[in-house]
Amino acid sequence: MIQPLIHYGFHFVVPLFIALLFFRKRWKVAYLIFIFAIFIDVDHILADPIFDPNRCSVGFHPLHSYYAITGYTIMLFFNKTRIFGLALLWHIGTDLLDCWMM
Repeated sequence: MIQPLIHYGFHFVVPLFIALLFFRKRWKVAYLIFIFAIFIDVDHILADPIFDPNRCSVGFHPLHSYYAITGYTIMLFFNKTRIFGLALLWHIGTDLLDCWMM
């Protein structure tokens, strides 16, 4: 019961505080980018079964792979992609936290 609350809280509530704290002037745009980072979960449709509560998505799905994570990290070094990289890495970190709680 607590695991889904933590997982979805980290996907939807904590990013609001991150946006308000670090992107004060453009917090709405920053928050939307964090929310839209959830769309990397589209890679779950490639798995069988699509949803497995006992499967760690990090390192399993293509957009959650270590190659993708490397790409998201590289995005941090460029002003135009920094917030996207941060949002995607936050998503990965949230999923990783979920893996640790399993």
